[in-house]
Amino acid sequence: MNPLTHWLRGPWSTPAVAGLLIAVAAALSFAQGVNPFSGGHAEVGLPSEASTALMASDLLMVVAAVVAGVPILLSAVRALQVKNISIDLLVSIAASGAIVIGEYWEAAAVTFLFAVGHALEARTMDRTRSALAELVAVAPDVAVVMRDGHQVEVPAAQVTPDEIVLVKNGAKVPVDGVVVDGTGALDQASVTGESIPVEKSAGDQVFAGTISAGGFLQVRATGIGADTTLARIIHRVEEAQDAKARTQSFLEKFSAWYTPGVMALALVTGLVTGDVVLALTLLVIGCPGALVISIPVALVAGIGRGAKDGILVKGGEHLETSAKISAVALDKTGTLTEGAPQLTDVSVLDPALGRADVLRWAARAEAGSEHPLARPIIEAARAEGLDVAGLPETTEPVVGKGIVAVVDGHRVAVGNLPLLAAAGVTDDAGAGAEADRLAAQGRTPMVVALDGRVIGVVAVADRLRDDAAEMVSRLHAAGVDKVVMLTGDTQLVADAVAAAVGLDDVRANLLPEDKLTVVRQLQAEGHTVAMVGDGVNDAPALAAADIGVSMGVAGTGVAIETADIALMRDDLLALPQAIDLSRSTVAVMRQNIAIALVTVVALVAGVFAGGVTMAIGMLVHEASVLLVIANAMRLLRRRRPARPTTAPVGEAAELTLEPVR
Repeated sequence: MNPLTHWLRGPWSTPAVAGLLIAVAAALSFAQGVNPFSGGHAEVGLPSEASTALMASDLLMVVAAVVAGVPILLSAVRALQVKNISIDLLVSIAASGAIVIGEYWEAAAVTFLFAVGHALEARTMDRTRSALAELVAVAPDVAVVMRDGHQVEVPAAQVTPDEIVLVKNGAKVPVDGVVVDGTGALDQASVTGESIPVEKSAGDQVFAGTISAGGFLQVRATGIGADTTLARIIHRVEEAQDAKARTQSFLEKFSAWYTPGVMALALVTGLVTGDVVLALTLLVIGCPGALVISIPVALVAGIGRGAKDGILVKGGEHLETSAKISAVALDKTGTLTEGAPQLTDVSVLDPALGRADVLRWAARAEAGSEHPLARPIIEAARAEGLDVAGLPETTEPVVGKGIVAVVDGHRVAVGNLPLLAAAGVTDDAGAGAEADRLAAQGRTPMVVALDGRVIGVVAVADRLRDDAAEMVSRLHAAGVDKVVMLTGDTQLVADAVAAAVGLDDVRANLLPEDKLTVVRQLQAEGHTVAMVGDGVNDAPALAAADIGVSMGVAGTGVAIETADIALMRDDLLALPQAIDLSRSTVAVMRQNIAIALVTVVALVAGVFAGGVTMAIGMLVHEASVLLVIANAMRLLRRRRPARPTTAPVGEAAELTLEPVR
């Protein structure tokens, strides 16, 4: 498509042509000493040349009104076909009536200004959807793969699963995958919103659309085309920007009644006063254009801004609800903590055994567990050279307590103190006191029992995130009244976390269904609750909360699709930022509604008081549209605060992952 054709099909061609015609018509009138903006003028008594010029001026005004008005009329007809009385119908009637009574300038001005308003709205919506456009732009087109020992460039969509893709310096990553060889740095801004490149090496996950800032990576493809994280984000933002907020739905219903009401008011006014111009002017003045656009432009801008910062909001309704959040419930594992626990202690309680025996039995039993606490125990045993190969003959997870396994014919139980009773162990051999001692140090203790007797206690710990306390502080600053941690860990460990972070409340020793109960209790207290979790253990609580939040979910398709808010950055400060963005967006929506309503009321009053003509009314009306648009555009400014450079919290930072099984 050549530039001229592109321009002619664009939103500015109609107002540009109409504006040129109005300018020429005005020039012809002024040349004859006539003010074209003072209403219709008669050519009687004028010289023939002057009369011809003024007739040409009137004709050009009418042509301008037709050029600008036809698209408006067609839009009105399409709306009527679906039984919708739109704003376009008001303008079409007013402009047609103005032509009939000889108010050519008024007809041209109304349609021209309305066409300019449409063009501005289209341009603004394109601008506010820029986040989506930028996401689409970063989608890779080609990939370099290894086939038969040769580097081959193929379309990104033709890469096959498990194929090795080469990512060189400056290239876009064409697929989701796992690094199998090489090192490099990737700019992940398009996925997570983080602009600082992230170092990648063997075993690390990479995402399509990210850009190599240096190094050379060999990546095994795991997600291609529509299955990539970037594709899911694009789909999610598309859906979110099209979804309506409750306020927007209300306004659309309101305008469906308001528009016929304005038409009835104009008709009654015209019949009572006999002033057709007054009636037509009321039609124009009553157009709720700024009111109708006030919500969509704010929502699209807010959702677009969030997408740029790695904050995916499911839609306008969830954005509105997020602005009301008064309580935040936080899962501890991987949310307040780093999610990388390490073995810290092995306490031997059976004199016949040694440290290695306790650790080996615990690791062999945990080999059949899917729980996050199993990994640090197994890795520590391997690091100490213990033989932990093979799987248990049987594995029986005990929800909320631990695991019971049969290993080489021996029954091994690993978990918290209540597990002992469930496993039939009556004597804890001092495990209770040892577990309390370790928990008081901020560690998660797990008792190890072998064939019905306690042989020891192992403990793991996880570091509290450096920005956890800052997140809580910012949540309070954003207007959240209560920040609660929900954990299956012991009360001692939970209290240590609360003291380090500054939480308002802590609920410990919780099973997944208990977290659901706490969320419902908070809602019963009148709170609008956001639940932040991993979407697995916390699924019931996430579903029951007013807003379910998944954090650090890059690459997790289910979380992106199901969470009300998905925070793509593994960054606690993204949570208060998301709440702040939602409150700012709702504030702009309310401001825009106020601007639109005040403008309409003032103009209607001005019409009845005298002094507000059809053209002046439309000019002020379009000015209110511009003001509403400009107000919404403020949301596009980058709002993300700088991360605080807080120091690690020392010994208190070694806090635990919850042992919910």
